[in-house]
Amino acid sequence: MCTIGFLVNPFAGMGGAVGLKGTDGMVEAALARGAVPRAPGRAAETILQVADIGAHFITCSGVMGEDILAGAGIPGYEVVYRPASETTGAADTMAACRAFLDRDADLILFCGGDGTARDVYSVIGDLVPMLGIPAGVKMYSAVFAIHPRAAAGIVREGCTPGGKFLLRDAEVVDVDEEAYREGSLRTRLFGIAKSPYRPGLVQGTKQVFEDSDEERAKKDIARFMREVIEGTPGILYILGPGSTTAAIGEEIGLKKTLLGFDAVKGGRLIATDLNEEGLLGLLEEGTSARLVISIIGAQGSVLGRGTQQVSPAVLRRIGRENVIIVATPHKLAETPMVFVDSGDRDMDLAFGDHLSVVSGYRIAQRKRIGRVEGPERTSQVGGE
Repeated sequence: MCTIGFLVNPFAGMGGAVGLKGTDGMVEAALARGAVPRAPGRAAETILQVADIGAHFITCSGVMGEDILAGAGIPGYEVVYRPASETTGAADTMAACRAFLDRDADLILFCGGDGTARDVYSVIGDLVPMLGIPAGVKMYSAVFAIHPRAAAGIVREGCTPGGKFLLRDAEVVDVDEEAYREGSLRTRLFGIAKSPYRPGLVQGTKQVFEDSDEERAKKDIARFMREVIEGTPGILYILGPGSTTAAIGEEIGLKKTLLGFDAVKGGRLIATDLNEEGLLGLLEEGTSARLVISIIGAQGSVLGRGTQQVSPAVLRRIGRENVIIVATPHKLAETPMVFVDSGDRDMDLAFGDHLSVVSGYRIAQRKRIGRVEGPERTSQVGGE
């Protein structure tokens, strides 16, 4: 029988929608801005899909795991770690992982972001495979499934009778959140973990491409998008994070927030570094708007990694048909497929099987969207 060490960072991802670009050390600030827990719903989405596989779950009490397993009707789970309070932190994650090691767990299944991945790895190293249910803001590490249902598919494949995990070396990336909030992306390799792998269901590590051809491609994309924006002065354009969209801002003559969402209309900067509330405020009924967003290099994320400000409610007001994806040819060549993880399954499915990606001056490429198939199991567990 497969033994799964299961833990949830209940505060992961809370800073995304409210524009904090991370939650490490910012829980109180996120709550003050009206953030709501995201991780419990994401964790429940995975656990509901694996409730019937007969695995033995060991977990933490309360919000760190037990509540999800009990709500999903998982039989015979064991609580092997109890945090001192519901305001859990990195020390609790690490203590739980030590307990999982003591109980010979076959897999550490955790729900959180890059900070949680770092804390898990700091204890288990490459002794036990680890797999992340994505719930954080950024998630640049390669130990994460592309979606909670993708995590469930990987667990089912390895933990059903006769199953076996296909393992790979996966990078755990440490992101400087303070610098990230200030508009600078600084990452370093924290370690190489063992992680279950299935093509199309796990993400790669974010890559940054910097060479003369890459910069030329960004300028070509920016030149085309300037023509589009200037040719439609009555439409509100929301420019997402990244260097490609920053190049668009520069081409228009605007200083764009590198890692935030900015609004442009009629060639003028309307608002910068918008959170979900700010975006909804701009998108009043009758407002014509388009979202311009890029792909995370090699990893393939379009929505769901560092873009939580664009919630399903925001996307519904913009309209799927008004989402413009931009990416350089080099980035697309290094990205086998893309994925959308908006937090609303119907919204994700509305994107279809392929995306058209602007990759140059009046040039676009079609890119396949990775899909997660499998049995549907639902219950009133741990809502988002």
